[in-house]
Amino acid sequence: MEKKVSTLMGRYELGKLLGQGTFAKVYHAKNLRSGQSVAVKVIDKEKVLRVGLIDQIKREISVMRLVRHPNVVQLYEVMASKAKIYFAMEYVKGGELFNKVAKGRLKEEVARKYFQQLIAAVDFCHSRGVYHRDLKPENLLLDENGNLKVSDFGLSALFESKRKDGLLHTTCGTPAYVAPEVISKRGYDGEKADIWSCGVVLFVLLAGYLPFHNSNLMEMYRKISKGEFKCPQWFPLEVRKLLSRILDPNPYTRITLSNLMENSWFKKGFKPIESPIFPDEDVASTPRSLLDVNAALESDLVGPSQKIGDDQTTSSMRPTCLNAFDIISLSPGFDLSGLFESNKCSRPEARFTTMKPPSDIVSKLEEIAKIKSFKVKKQNGVVKLQGNKEGRKGQLGINAEIFEVAPSFHMVEVTKATGDTLEYKEFCDQGLKPSLKDIVWAWQGCDQQQEET
Repeated sequence: MEKKVSTLMGRYELGKLLGQGTFAKVYHAKNLRSGQSVAVKVIDKEKVLRVGLIDQIKREISVMRLVRHPNVVQLYEVMASKAKIYFAMEYVKGGELFNKVAKGRLKEEVARKYFQQLIAAVDFCHSRGVYHRDLKPENLLLDENGNLKVSDFGLSALFESKRKDGLLHTTCGTPAYVAPEVISKRGYDGEKADIWSCGVVLFVLLAGYLPFHNSNLMEMYRKISKGEFKCPQWFPLEVRKLLSRILDPNPYTRITLSNLMENSWFKKGFKPIESPIFPDEDVASTPRSLLDVNAALESDLVGPSQKIGDDQTTSSMRPTCLNAFDIISLSPGFDLSGLFESNKCSRPEARFTTMKPPSDIVSKLEEIAKIKSFKVKKQNGVVKLQGNKEGRKGQLGINAEIFEVAPSFHMVEVTKATGDTLEYKEFCDQGLKPSLKDIVWAWQGCDQQQEET
């Protein structure tokens, strides 16, 4: 009986399923024109739209267009149908580096080769204004020749993501590999955070286990915040010294990539790639180039009554889910911000918890805005209140971001976005807190004291 062949857009012959997640499946495929093996990632549009991940997918594509390097998994083409988004990517058949480490520690020469390739890729990414933010052995693949390929740029950030303070502020990554300043919630340098993660990877390759592992997350983060780790006796002295400079909990004194690449241990046998960028014609020759990504993703994404970016859509006000980093960083006993800045309350903010759903929280905030003649804008789980009067430092702007701790328990973080701090406090004390008393369970924050009962 003849086997039925599944083809995609008349370009690729789909093969076996390689893996799947919540929103996507990855298949082995063959380019019908060239015969080249590729991996095709199939993403469900409806699912990613429902949870507000379209912008993240766009960012991942933009990033992968920028970082065309031999040690980075390549994105060849983006396609879309009414219901699906398709990534045609480089097929890396050697599996995850994690699988090698799971069998035990690697020899020094082998670990150094992988570390050199990792640093070369990361250095190139940083030169293009891209910060990975989730470097770990599970996201490092090996090709048939044993060369390392950095993958999974879903949590990456572009240079443009930095705020006015020049720092990134999204808390993300994998707990055991994340830099201490990332969970401080006061901003961090994406380059320095990636360097820390690379140091953890190097330790794991040489030791076969994590430097800061602990079943108790709080204890693990305490060790990370202080840089408390112990090298095994088989680590060469050069490696011990290098790791002490990479896993420095102070990002300002942590080694830079340029200095790391001049380290004598690192340089042994290292051969820099002279021309890491692939020729532009490789991209231009694809049937549908990556330049039309917005058209591919946004076509038929939503019905006529719903449009991406519309502040009134349900998806735009979906609350942000708190992860382990966020919850731990909110614990009074584990505030790392003091390690990196002297004035802990430099940004006026307050938090309250509530058992009410996001719709009730938003309605209350809209009522307050109407009474105070503030304009309201709602987007990505944030309610932005903008005053129309000129104060001492311009118009007062307040952001209220809604976080989901559990399905029936939410936290709202209120911050001053623009304007005068005294005017912000007056607004909170005389307008915000009295009006929210029916839905607030408890207040917390450096600029607002606990509500008296």
